[in-house]
Amino acid sequence: MDLIYLAIIWAGVLCASWIADKTKLTPTLYFLAFGSIFVNLGILPSETSPFLEVFSEIGIILIMFALGFEENTNNFISSIKRSWGIAFFGAIAPFFTAYTLTLYFWDDRNIALICGLAMTATAVSLTMVSLKTEGLHRSAAATGIMTSAVLDDVAALACVAVLIPIVTGAETLSAGLVLLVVAKAIAFFALVTLLGTVLFPQRSHLFGVKIPFVLNIGIRNLLATQQGSNSTLILLLVALLVALVGSFFGFHPAIGAYMAGLILREEYFQLENTGSDEASDNTYEMTRCIIDNVAFSWIGPVFFVVLGTKLVFEGDLFVSLIPETISLTICLIAAQVSAAALAARFTGRFHWHESLMIGLGMLGRAELAFVVMDIAYVDHAILSREAFYTLMFTAFWLNLAVPIGIRLFRPRYDAEEARLTTR
Repeated sequence: MDLIYLAIIWAGVLCASWIADKTKLTPTLYFLAFGSIFVNLGILPSETSPFLEVFSEIGIILIMFALGFEENTNNFISSIKRSWGIAFFGAIAPFFTAYTLTLYFWDDRNIALICGLAMTATAVSLTMVSLKTEGLHRSAAATGIMTSAVLDDVAALACVAVLIPIVTGAETLSAGLVLLVVAKAIAFFALVTLLGTVLFPQRSHLFGVKIPFVLNIGIRNLLATQQGSNSTLILLLVALLVALVGSFFGFHPAIGAYMAGLILREEYFQLENTGSDEASDNTYEMTRCIIDNVAFSWIGPVFFVVLGTKLVFEGDLFVSLIPETISLTICLIAAQVSAAALAARFTGRFHWHESLMIGLGMLGRAELAFVVMDIAYVDHAILSREAFYTLMFTAFWLNLAVPIGIRLFRPRYDAEEARLTTR
């Protein structure tokens, strides 16, 4: 049955891509819609099988790796200085909005705490795919969104590790627990930095000191094997290994995959044994095209369709939760866009049109939100059924708002970019 379901999903992906091309909207929106329609019609199962779960997980890993692979490392690092305020205020505002409203709805502090946590982290993959569709994935706004979202995810994952055991009563808050989470985050990013500055470069050094055992090893020699014919496999292996390391340290594997792509550079494809710069460029372009095709055309979209299947509509429950869903959605949109945009403008010194694009781009709620909901609802029964479905419906509408908002704001954004360019 799993292969039949995969065939149905791929058929939906094909239809979604065709409709997206006709309507000029991001296909991600239609991937989510097809998943929701298929599960509510009984075409796809509401309980995802282990095969499809792993397949979709591979999809999001590939998407995030491909996005990181296209990003300029120096731009990302320099963007951290501009993005701390976006990450901080862009997380605090939705957290307290969701916490306050859900505490009012259900009068349960544990439920409110989980709801606030679930609505904190931005769905970076949804936003970046939407920006890529609009040709804005390499813009300053996209880099600001990605950097802020990664910082948000790091903070949210730390909160998950600390708060879930406390809410369930398994742990009490202690300085040791907080220090452990912080230490794991530092260790992971230190390891990624080590890869990017010591092991990957052709002539390895650390703080100006050459490392004798890794000197001249570099990843370029690996990519050069068999005239670069194994370059795609090597990069995907690197992505998966760093994703697994990230998972070991408590991060979503997609974050590790993005960091893997971020530390890989085009210069590593200057293959010395080809004897031709053109051959090296062709190897890089061919590898990038293969990875993009896999990530955005046939494996990556499975993640979004499976994500759509999480939204099963139950008549009476759906109707009864309409007031809560509308209130939470509208308040979160207002809080998220305004807080992130103002922070981008006044702490990151982005232009107003970039700031508003950042605010719109940080509306999505997907990977980490569903991880939190799954832990709280399925594993520990912290969330009530009503709270769980309210969060699911709210996440759906927030995700819907991302591609639509970016698409509608795109003409204004382009006009401001053109005006600044001609100054």
